[in-house]
Amino acid sequence: MNPKNLVMLIIGGVILLLLSNSIYVVSEMERGIKLRFGAVYEADVPPGLHFKFPWAEQARIFDARVLTLDSQPERYLTVEKKPLMVDSFVKWKIQDVEAFYTATSGDERRVTLLLQQRVNEGLRNQISRRDMHEVISGERDQLMRQLKEALDVDMRKEFGVAIVDVRVKKIDLPDLVSSAVYSRMNSERQIEAQQHRATGQEKALAIRAGADRQAVVIKAEAYREAETLRGDGDALSASTYANAFNQDREFYAFYRSINAYKEVFRDKGDLMVLDPNSDFFKYLKKEGT
Repeated sequence: MNPKNLVMLIIGGVILLLLSNSIYVVSEMERGIKLRFGAVYEADVPPGLHFKFPWAEQARIFDARVLTLDSQPERYLTVEKKPLMVDSFVKWKIQDVEAFYTATSGDERRVTLLLQQRVNEGLRNQISRRDMHEVISGERDQLMRQLKEALDVDMRKEFGVAIVDVRVKKIDLPDLVSSAVYSRMNSERQIEAQQHRATGQEKALAIRAGADRQAVVIKAEAYREAETLRGDGDALSASTYANAFNQDREFYAFYRSINAYKEVFRDKGDLMVLDPNSDFFKYLKKEGT
């Protein structure tokens, strides 16, 4: 290769190397900081194309979007000393790039570890002052709001990080406690069911007893009314017979004898032994015999 061309090639490579180390880009979703000999020279580099002195200056780029820290479920105790497994997450972002870099040297993992510790500590303090009902439903929003506000103040001051939100995804009981609670709930429901059944049986017995009593009363009243009607009928019948007897005693005696003959001699096989001169055959005899 021609020495002249070799020199030009080397010069071109050096120029490209200088340009690659002199240009950097900050996007809309990023925050940048420029260092000169390791010290902060430009704290908040705006988005766009920028230049820096090679080797003397250094650019550090950080994600400016809202980031999510999804913590592992932790065990906390309420004011009643009841354990709860709480699964939470935190939304955070870099608010002050210079403070963030100064406190962490730009290491996001350090921030997430510290943030997780602060969240766990804050949840422990908040939950320990409340009972289970307040943690689960009663004051859950208030708990999250107080934790978010306190955590935001501390993280802004110490690390230049803003806390956007703190939320609880799920609250569970530990496995052993859950089994005991479910067993107790099952026992309580069984006792409640037995109480309902006993109450129902008691009401059923009362209803049946009332129905039986009403049936007896109705039957007694019906029997009394029937006997009264029967007695009135018998009295009317006796009165009618008496009136008929008084009007024509002979005809009445004849009529009764005819009816008696019909009843006695209804079947051919009927047999009755009487004195022929008995009054029963009075109207069967011929006159003069």
